[in-house]
Parts: sequence; structure tokens; C-alpha cells
Amino acid sequence: MAPSERLAMAVNRVSCLRPLEKFRVMALCPGVDAFADLTKADLERILNRPVEGDTRPGRWYLEAAERDRKGLTRGRFQCTFYWSREYPPQLREIYDPPLLLYYRGNLPDWSEPLVAIVGTRHPTGQARGCSYALAFELAGLGFTTVSGLARGIDAEAHRGSSDGGGRSIAVLGNGVDILFPGSSAGVGRSLLARGGALLSEPPPADPPLARNFPARNRIISGLARTTVVVQAPLRSGALITAEYALEQGRDLVVHRVGTAGERGAGSRSLAEQGA
Repeated sequence: MAPSERLAMAVNRVSCLRPLEKFRVMALCPGVDAFADLTKADLERILNRPVEGDTRPGRWYLEAAERDRKGLTRGRFQCTFYWSREYPPQLREIYDPPLLLYYRGNLPDWSEPLVAIVGTRHPTGQARGCSYALAFELAGLGFTTVSGLARGIDAEAHRGSSDGGGRSIAVLGNGVDILFPGSSAGVGRSLLARGGALLSEPPPADPPLARNFPARNRIISGLARTTVVVQAPLRSGALITAEYALEQGRDLVVHRVGTAGERGAGSRSLAEQGA
């Protein structure tokens, strides 16, 4: 493993760093040895801001990165870096791209069409069926579906894509070695069997912490040229994904079926704003 890759894996483990700050630390640390001696005071000087929460010496993160490297060599998962050939080029276009992505399964040809399908974890039966049917039909047209493996709309999109003979990509808010939620574990295994992939910015074994999911959503929308919100209430993570899609200059589509009632209030608002 190249020193830059080991350093990137260590920097990616510093949870207080924002995506662009990881690149800044990479640029201002001349190498692994310099990062090993990095203190909280050094980090605050590099970032030009106070650092809240528990931070450890750089050496600790390097040791954790070494454990991650062993997972790579044992074939439990793989990793692609911002400068790697396999890294999704469309993610390089967004404002705050991930420094690296861990993955399991097979990455697609990134020039092929991808569509993100997102929505509430508690959809109506009609919206659930529409998510499945949309992904199923898109699979037959050669599209790869991107979603988040959450229960509800996400899980149905992955199921529809797999049943339609297509591939899908699940972007996780936890370590790539964890299938969360448990209710979607079978969906995750099925999409891997169909030649799809699980992607994760958080390091292996990282639990599904709430702070990880908004960051996860920017990757879902960033991978695809079009994001479809099937159904979303006013308080929904899918609306965060929609906001990211607009910020990233991607097309945003609202499924008509998902605009009715309280569970579609967020979708209805997006439609009224021009989606």
C-alpha cells in the first residue's frame, strides 16, 4: 500500500473532519510520519477552527488504518481513493467529494446511466410498489439504481432492480462490513449476488451513527445524474438528498404517486417548487 493511501485511510478516520478538511490535512501533512505526531493543537492550527469532541494523536488513527489495510488484504472489502482510476468521476464534480470510498461487490462502469431512487422509510403501500416497479423497469433499460438500503422506498428500489435483472448500488451510513438495518440485510446480499456494490465513506466497523447519514445522502445524489423522490414527508432524509441533488446541478424528479397525503407532504413541496 502506498504511503498516501495509508495516510488517507487514517485521515478519513478523524471523525471531526469535514470532507474538504480531510483534503486540507492531506495537503499540509508532508507524510505519514508527520501525521503520526499530529496533536489536537496542530489540527486546530491546520483547520483554523476549534476542534470539538475527543481527538486522538495521529498515531492512533494510523494504527486503525493498518487494521483496515488487513481487511483489504484479506478481501473482506476494497477501497478506492479520490485519485484512483476506479473512483466515480461524477463524485469529483461535487463540492465536497469523499476522500475515499470503501466498497464490497463490483463497481459499475461509471459511464453507464445511474438513477438515484429515495424516499421515506414508512411509505404507503402504493408508493412502495411504485419504487419497486420503477427500479424494475429501469433495470430493463440498462440503468443502475442508487439508493441507501434503508427500509421502505430504498429497499424496494434495490429489490426491484435485482428482480429486473439489473445492478444497484447501496450507499451506507456505516462501515461497509455492516448491513444496516437488519431488515435490509437480505436485500444487501441479493444486490451483491446480482453484481452490485455496497459503498461507504465511514471506515469499516463504524456503527450507523446519525451524523453519517446526511453525508451519505450527498454521495447518493452525487453518483447519479437524476434523483427520484418517490415519497417523502416534510421531515425526511430524502429531502436532504433532494437538496444535495439541486446543489450538485443534478435533475430532481418527484414521483406523482408519492405526493398525496401527509406522507407525501415533502414530495408535494418539492413539486410546488418546480421538481
